[in-house]
Formats: sequence, C-alpha cells, structure tokens
Amino acid sequence: MFGISVKEVDANQFAQWVGDDGHKLRVIDVRQMEEIAQGTVPKAEALPLHTLPMKVNELDKGEKLVMVCRSGARSAQACLYLQQQGFSNVFNLRGGMIAWVQSGFQPQRLG
Repeated sequence: MFGISVKEVDANQFAQWVGDDGHKLRVIDVRQMEEIAQGTVPKAEALPLHTLPMKVNELDKGEKLVMVCRSGARSAQACLYLQQQGFSNVFNLRGGMIAWVQSGFQPQRLG
C-alpha cells in the first residue's frame, strides 16, 4: 500500500462541490443498500463496495469521483481500488456519513 495515498475532501468542501453546478462530479455511495436507504449525501448513486469490480467499467476515468461510506473506511478502500485501476481523480469523503451529519448537513434519500 506504500506509494498510494487517498485524496480526501471534507464535508464542507464536498458541499461546495455539490452546490456548484459547474463542478462536474459523480458521487458514489459504497455502503450496502439498507444503509444507503437510511440517507446519503446529495447526488449520490448506490454502488455497494462488493459490486465495484464488476461495475468499474461503467465509471469514467475523466470524471471527478467522490466515494462515500459510513465512516470513510470502505470508501477509502474503493479509492485505492480505483487508483489501482488507473483512476486519478478520486476523492474519499473524509469521515463519511458520520462527518457529514456532524458537520450539520442532512442525510438525503436516494433518487
């Protein structure tokens, strides 16, 4: 794992990215569907971590990707995996949903 570091974005910066329509962004929630059903971040789409290897070809290496999970651990794994697949513009939401809520933002329903 040496030599690969995960780029992170904090909740406030992420909220600015989401609020900026000029900011091309794809948000991936890697939690299980029942977790995501409890609420997620704006613009998130569900892609549970275990399905990522099968779906990686549906992601665009040119897009800015933000990975989200409950605490930031699974999304960091997703970032590392994507970097190994040649993605460079991948960010982990630092602290995940826990940090999102602690920062005063509301979880949102998917779709």
